[in-house]
Amino acid sequence: MRTLSTTLVATLVILSTTPLSAQTALRPAPSGRATSEVVLSKPVPMGSQEESGPEFRLRLDHGQPHLRGRALHTDALVPYGTPWRTGANAATTLTTEVDLELAGVMLPAGRYVLFTLPERDGWTLMVQRDIGQESGYDVANDLARIPLRVRTLSAPLESLTMWLIPSTAPESAHGELRMAWGHTELSADWLVK
Repeated sequence: MRTLSTTLVATLVILSTTPLSAQTALRPAPSGRATSEVVLSKPVPMGSQEESGPEFRLRLDHGQPHLRGRALHTDALVPYGTPWRTGANAATTLTTEVDLELAGVMLPAGRYVLFTLPERDGWTLMVQRDIGQESGYDVANDLARIPLRVRTLSAPLESLTMWLIPSTAPESAHGELRMAWGHTELSADWLVK
C-alpha cells in the first residue's frame, strides 16, 4: 500500500510540474470583438397599468486591436491621410433600430459601416450603408463625412475601445459615440429622432 501511495504522489508531482501540451499551445488572438449597446424604451408612468412599450437598440460592434508596444500612427498601423476600417479583422458597424441624428447628419434606421480618416489636424468619421464591404473603403459609398471632436488622453489606452454613451438627462434620447486608442479620444453626439 505504501508503494502505491508513493507512486501516486510521485506521478502527481511530475504531472503538476510538467506543462500540458494543450496549455502551451494556447495564446490570445491578436484582437477580439467588442460591442456597445444602448437600449431605448418609453418610460411607463408610475402607478400605470400599462405594460412597457417596445424596446429599440443602438449597437456599435468593432474589432478591438491592441497596441502591443507599437506606435499608433505609422505606415503599418493607422497612417495619417488614409481611410481606416476603424477596427480589426472586420468592418465596424453601427446598427440603429430608430432614426438617428449623428453629429447633425440624419441616419434612417438601419445598419452602417464606419470608417475614419485620421489627419494630423483632426479626424473624420465616414458613414456608409452596410452593403457587405468588410474592409474596402470606397468614397462612392459615403453617406456622410462627420468631423470628430479630438481630445488627447494623458495615459494611453492599449486597446481600441468604442462606446455609445447615453445621456441621463430627461429630454429626448441622446448621447455620445466615443472611441479611443493610444493617446487619442474621438467623439460625436447622437440624438434619436
